[in-house]
Amino acid sequence: MFIRIILNYILGYVRISVEGYYIERFINICRSKKILLWNMKREKASILYINIGINEFRKIREIAKKTNCRINIKEKKGIPFFLNRYKKRKFFLIFLLIIILSIIIMSNFIWNIELIGAQNINSEEFIENLKNSGLSIGKYKGSIDSKKIIDDTRLSREDLTWMGIKIKGTNAIVEIVEANERPEIVDEMDFCNIVSNKDAEIVKINANNGTSLVNPGDIIKKGTILIGGWMEGKYTGIRYVHSSGEIKAKVWYSAREKMNYKQLEMERTGKSEKKHTIFINNFKINLYKKLSNFESYDTMYLTKKVKIFSNFYLPVGLIECNNFETIEKEVIYNKEEVKEILLKQVEEKILQEIENKELIQDKKISFYEDDEEYIEVEVTYEVLENIGTKEKIVF
Repeated sequence: MFIRIILNYILGYVRISVEGYYIERFINICRSKKILLWNMKREKASILYINIGINEFRKIREIAKKTNCRINIKEKKGIPFFLNRYKKRKFFLIFLLIIILSIIIMSNFIWNIELIGAQNINSEEFIENLKNSGLSIGKYKGSIDSKKIIDDTRLSREDLTWMGIKIKGTNAIVEIVEANERPEIVDEMDFCNIVSNKDAEIVKINANNGTSLVNPGDIIKKGTILIGGWMEGKYTGIRYVHSSGEIKAKVWYSAREKMNYKQLEMERTGKSEKKHTIFINNFKINLYKKLSNFESYDTMYLTKKVKIFSNFYLPVGLIECNNFETIEKEVIYNKEEVKEILLKQVEEKILQEIENKELIQDKKISFYEDDEEYIEVEVTYEVLENIGTKEKIVF
């Protein structure tokens, strides 16, 4: 139905009123003859407003006679009527045709790259990588080899697990999954030790294969061999193995921050100014004087790209630059305020590291104070976790 409505817009349609006491019969006959009626609106009991294609308008005259209904044309819409209205304005029509032709031509190129899934990866840097691999703004869609771009980009970066490219309209949607840092994988056939990857206190150690070299209660440093990749028998002597096992340990996560009582902070005055730049692909037209009226200010940029549909972008847009005037202000905090600010900063930093880990005891907080200048805080969390990473034995 939607396609038929679009077709009627291209060929032309009319908005009509149908008046009479047998409107329902009129509608039923039209539907039985598969005549498309849309955007129907009833007024009172005897008047109906509907849209109908210009080619089908002639068919309903006979139906109107049968049902004793009167038809009046209220509006004429669609491309044919639009062109007829402006047929004397040749320059306008020529300009309109140029715009339509330009849009058709531009629809064959990429005018926007949308990156999905980038959390730790710098978006601008990644889009530059895509450009080097063959995907950039202004690229002809027919020349884009998605597989090659994906392969080249993944080879040039170690922080990707997966990548996909979808072309929708003039929009290239690039989806990525970032790789988590993980230890080197040791082949099951290789001899290896299990080595501590953290400073810790051993709580439990169970060697399934290999020899335990530490005991519960031992305080160990990062790099200490926990389970050796060998086994020694009374009659077999020493034989090397691919070690495996479980090691649970207490691990300490600490962070330290310092803050002065006196702080110089930038505060907005409430005054602001807007500056605009028009861009056509890489060409920019500044609509303002470059120098700001403020001596000190924060700047925020907002880029608005022109798009016709959800994924049909054009290489035209507006950059809005907002400058907010700021002044430097000295703020003096008291001890309690400084402690509260420091604790919040330090805990936010540590809690990201110990997320989903088992806490053993409450956090330990230590303050170091200078009554005249600053306060320093150190926060330590003790957690229970599995430690150890496999390290290949090299002879």
